[in-house]
Amino acid sequence: MEKTKANYYQELHEMTSAVGASCSISDLLNRIAERVTKALGAKGSSVMLLSPDGKVLVHAASHGLSDSYLQKGPVLADRNIAEVFEGKLVTILYAANDDRVQYRDEAKREGIASILSVPLILGAETIGVLRVYTTEIRDFDADSVYFLSTVAGLCALALDNARFRGNVPLPL
Repeated sequence: MEKTKANYYQELHEMTSAVGASCSISDLLNRIAERVTKALGAKGSSVMLLSPDGKVLVHAASHGLSDSYLQKGPVLADRNIAEVFEGKLVTILYAANDDRVQYRDEAKREGIASILSVPLILGAETIGVLRVYTTEIRDFDADSVYFLSTVAGLCALALDNARFRGNVPLPL
């Protein structure tokens, strides 16, 4: 357990350092997705941002997920885990059987068993979601949830910083 916590701290340090580096926001979010996937021993992760009209989640970054899964169709915000948009984190233990998962068949084909979704919150507004996907049924422990929530906050700050600099080619 202590090794996991130490790993989380190391990953947070690496991600924080990357936020300060001069790279594109897309590259940064992809690096974060990769580090989150590895830190949590997951199949993959993704950062999805809410479209300007608030109706669709758009993939901004991912790691470990196939192109066919990423291109399965529009992820509708009002249908897809609405609790996240109320600022809550959501754990789905059985993705293939949960009505909150819009593309259950595609999740099953991708080998996704569980999903943890954490909101990206900027000020009082939820701007997107950070998700982790596992191949086995997993009820994430408190340390994993806290780690992912912290990373989501870091992503939101990085997006805000990029927006302030005027270099956000993403739907914000």
